[in-house]
Amino acid sequence: MPSDGMGSMQRLRRSALATPGSNERMIAKAAVSDADEVFLDLEDAVAPAERAAARVLVVDGLTSLDWGQKIRAVRVNSLTSEEGVQDLETVIEGAGAHVDAVIVPKVRGAEEVHLADRMLDDLETRLGRDNRIGIEVLIETVEGLVRVHEIAGASSRIETLIVGVGDLGASQGARTVGLEPSAFMDSGMWLYARSRVLVAARNAGVEAIDGPFTRIPDLDAYERLAREVRVMGFSGKWAIHPSQIPVANREFGLQPEEEHWLSRIEEEYLPAVESGVGAIALDGELVDAAHLLMAERLRRLGSMTARTDEHARRADRL
Repeated sequence: MPSDGMGSMQRLRRSALATPGSNERMIAKAAVSDADEVFLDLEDAVAPAERAAARVLVVDGLTSLDWGQKIRAVRVNSLTSEEGVQDLETVIEGAGAHVDAVIVPKVRGAEEVHLADRMLDDLETRLGRDNRIGIEVLIETVEGLVRVHEIAGASSRIETLIVGVGDLGASQGARTVGLEPSAFMDSGMWLYARSRVLVAARNAGVEAIDGPFTRIPDLDAYERLAREVRVMGFSGKWAIHPSQIPVANREFGLQPEEEHWLSRIEEEYLPAVESGVGAIALDGELVDAAHLLMAERLRRLGSMTARTDEHARRADRL
């Protein structure tokens, strides 16, 4: 059934830190970071010759480190490849109880999600796992973008759709060589792709996450883009360096102006609704039933953010 677009947030993912599965030191640092999610990467960040050793490091990191309340995810290679099958089997057999989600790259159609779903079903049953592992889907090909609506509804395991503009640029034939980096990262170039993924995600009742921003030193540009996609309705953004984490957490958390707006809704609009009024003017804006959906989602976001941040503060004091 299509969502109203303001469905319940499954898990807080303001920031998702990409971490090479082949780098033991970076895995350890990721575990103590302030990211809401960390995903250990066995795909693009790991050379093919290093993947067998990286799987061992990923399993060891997931099982031996304290991850706090973080969402623990692993990006595997395509499950239509032998590499991807080996990634999934090794990680789930070795650390399945410590994995919250699997990120499936370059998904082109619903059949690839069905495959991931069946493989996880089989592994969980065979290993007697009680935790149901989620699926995060990377939309980074033109075929996946065209079929994103069927992809989004392909499995109840799906928790997020992620926009991956790097591979998508190659897939659609983008020509930015020799231009300023902003020509490729500019939000206008990807407005259609982001909008299409966002609408498909909300229609399916899952979260939309924006992918990487590769100009690491330019935190101002990262912040501007995070703000733009947050306004569109995205729930979070990838961080490819720890310096991007606090920016993402701040930008995708509940904003001060949203807190003020919520308090005004509760003080002015809710009493009016209880008295039988359908709409009121609030600070010069017409407020009606549609705003209640937005308010409810913001309340949930505020509650989840407060719990996560309080847990992080307690951990820092230990």
